[in-house]
Amino acid sequence: MSELNLGISSTPIEAILFDKDGTLLDFTVMWGFWTDCIMENFREELAARGLLFAEEEVPQIWGTFHDEQGRMNGYDVRGPLAMGTMEEVYAVLTWHGYRAGLSWAEAKMIVRECLLQAEYAMNKVRPVQPLPGVREFLEQCRDKGLKMGVVTADDTESALRHLQWMGIDSFFTVVVGTDQVGRGKPFPDMLMLACERMGVSVNRSVVIGDTDGDMEMARAARAAWKIAVGDPAQIQLSDRTVRSFHELLEVRVTR
Repeated sequence: MSELNLGISSTPIEAILFDKDGTLLDFTVMWGFWTDCIMENFREELAARGLLFAEEEVPQIWGTFHDEQGRMNGYDVRGPLAMGTMEEVYAVLTWHGYRAGLSWAEAKMIVRECLLQAEYAMNKVRPVQPLPGVREFLEQCRDKGLKMGVVTADDTESALRHLQWMGIDSFFTVVVGTDQVGRGKPFPDMLMLACERMGVSVNRSVVIGDTDGDMEMARAARAAWKIAVGDPAQIQLSDRTVRSFHELLEVRVTR
């Protein structure tokens, strides 16, 4: 068993469970690309039917920020895109299609088509990059014998693909997406399933994420510690919040 000191307390730790988006990878780079693709296709589909899409409503759909050209350049860590499941994200956009004048059935079909086009573009461009310090931190934890896993609101298949694109998939013993459980974040189901599959006790695990949804999941499952990566002003439920993984690279681990 390893002892991991993350600047909170000296606690015997067996595993670290990471959120994916906004924690391991740059959220804005990847989901900005994805969001821009979908919104562009969504506008075109509505325009072809003589329907208008109010541009001022775009930031309110998924909780995103945009530049003067309308491209996503940031996100609300409390919003649907950051904290919701993929099914919830799809449902929100379907609702906006309905509000724009589509039938619910037609809105669902259009959203589905937009998603397929965005996935095609994603697979072609692969717009992913790990956040600063991620690889070094993963290497440090692996060298000390800690088990690592990913628990994400994304679907498992997509999550595995994104980790492979970044070349960090080999670090993780298990990857659990929201499609593997009945309840996604902030409920504890994913974390408990991941720990069960890794053969570790939840109360000897650390959760590292970027939203209060991650922190609440950890609290509900009774994980040892809840570490947030991001702006301390936007995260209320963590035991400790750091700006980047560079602040965690001085971790002391002893056998």
